[in-house]
Amino acid sequence: MMRSMAGVETEIDLGDGSDSEDSEGQQPWKTQLETVLEEEEDEDLASTQSDTRPLINERDPRQINECLKVSFEDVIAEPMTVRSGDRVWIWSNALFEVSRVWFYRIITVLLAVPVSIIAGILFAILSCLHIWLFTPCVKMVLINTGWLETLWSSILDIIILPFYQSVAKCCGGFSIQLNRQ
Repeated sequence: MMRSMAGVETEIDLGDGSDSEDSEGQQPWKTQLETVLEEEEDEDLASTQSDTRPLINERDPRQINECLKVSFEDVIAEPMTVRSGDRVWIWSNALFEVSRVWFYRIITVLLAVPVSIIAGILFAILSCLHIWLFTPCVKMVLINTGWLETLWSSILDIIILPFYQSVAKCCGGFSIQLNRQ
């Protein structure tokens, strides 16, 4: 897993500015940087060992809910000819964002666990039915009706295909010419 260091701020303490080494035999800035890198490696190790850890950062990896990425300007826009006061616009924007985020959090707290349990049970039932009922039934029908496939193929090759080929050859001799008068 690659991580970009663009958003991470690392404080580097160069001490007194000299090249002297501390008691551990390393420079102070190197010790702090190594500590940060080791913490990131520990997080990466934990994220590869856990099934849910990678989902914390990337919750829509397949961009399923791309249509829900809505900002204030996507919903409310004032043209140049009609404008409200600047304070009204700022407060409206702030209230929109706060209410959107907090009401979503409240509704998810109330509905996320029950809906995920119901969805899990539904997908488990559908998977069980598909694996243990539908697929064996379809396979059994296909095995027992293999002779019908052979019969239908023979009927098509012996009767229907020659008939339509002869009709095509008969109709292939016709030509139509359009003249503009």
